[in-house]
Amino acid sequence: MIFLQILWDWLRERQSLIRSPFFPVFFSLIIYLSCCFPYVCLDLLCSKLALVRRFKIQPQSQVTWAATCGCLRKILRNHACFIFPLSVVHWYWKAVVSPPLAPDTLSVVRDVLACLLLFDTQYFLWHLLHHKVSWLYLVFHKEHHRLFFFTTLNPSLLNCHPLTEMLFFITNIYLSVEAHSGYEFPWSTHRLVPFGLYGGAQHHDLHHLKFKVNYFTHWDRLFGTLQREHIDTEVKKHRL
Repeated sequence: MIFLQILWDWLRERQSLIRSPFFPVFFSLIIYLSCCFPYVCLDLLCSKLALVRRFKIQPQSQVTWAATCGCLRKILRNHACFIFPLSVVHWYWKAVVSPPLAPDTLSVVRDVLACLLLFDTQYFLWHLLHHKVSWLYLVFHKEHHRLFFFTTLNPSLLNCHPLTEMLFFITNIYLSVEAHSGYEFPWSTHRLVPFGLYGGAQHHDLHHLKFKVNYFTHWDRLFGTLQREHIDTEVKKHRL
């Protein structure tokens, strides 16, 4: 696809930036904040606009400026304390390659889906382990949301094109932000993915309410941790 080639040529012209160990940190931060910003705006408007409240899974919860600033501090700390060291290790062990040709569209779709499936498998097992082992849950449970190790590792394991790696990273961050957004829209990603393979925000919201269900939809089916029935009932019950 000519658009992918144009994009890749533009990135290759900025090799000094891309080869820097600081690039993954700033890239991740920019993408993450860009994905979060629309939902922050919705949260701030939720108390004033009924149109926004109708899509919020738990409309009784209020987001304050203090909570928003606290979340921003955690994001900055996580990028400095977790992502930057991983970026340095990745930069040291694997040189950035710049093939002249961009990947074709089919390869991008195939590799991004493969990375997502592999990531879901790793994250499901990692996440489930935290809920099965009490000391891991108490000490590290909230930290598992901050680990970007699998996101960096999987494209390398599958030998993805560098552009595909970046597109996977963007896709993965967006899906993670959407799953924790607290909003259920008619156009939400899980409504576009067939066969119920992706749970979405309401599916993950129930995980935070009940803890031992709804990790990742397709793996939940296999391991018996899926709860799709009565999601609305459970959420409403929790609101009371």
